[in-house]
Amino acid sequence: MRRLAPADLARAAVPPSTLSLLGLVRHLAYVEHHWFRGMLAGESVPAPFESDEDPDYDFNGVEPTAEAVGEAWAAWRAAVDFADAFVAAAPDLDVTGKHHRRGDVSLRWVLVHMIEEYARHNGHADLLREQIDGATGE
Repeated sequence: MRRLAPADLARAAVPPSTLSLLGLVRHLAYVEHHWFRGMLAGESVPAPFESDEDPDYDFNGVEPTAEAVGEAWAAWRAAVDFADAFVAAAPDLDVTGKHHRRGDVSLRWVLVHMIEEYARHNGHADLLREQIDGATGE
């Protein structure tokens, strides 16, 4: 990673991207599914908002409709419910699953990773929301 110059730090914003609040919900539904159902439970059920052709489909495939919003929230809720049940049934935090790059990953590692994932994306969501309504936090 390169070191940022003072001019880089002074930039007000980055060019528009496909990042959106709905995309974040879709992405988190995918991430919950990927780690808990796919990696830890070892199930080969297709993840929501996954596309072999477009690795960023969770963001790129967003349609701003009420149906798409409902589908995203339902997928996220189902993935979180599965994760909650998996954690509750686990005998301890040393339960492991297989990741294609990392090898064995423990439930403990996945839970910490999910904290990082949500923290990062909550920050993104706050910036996106600020762009929509202009309100800033105090």
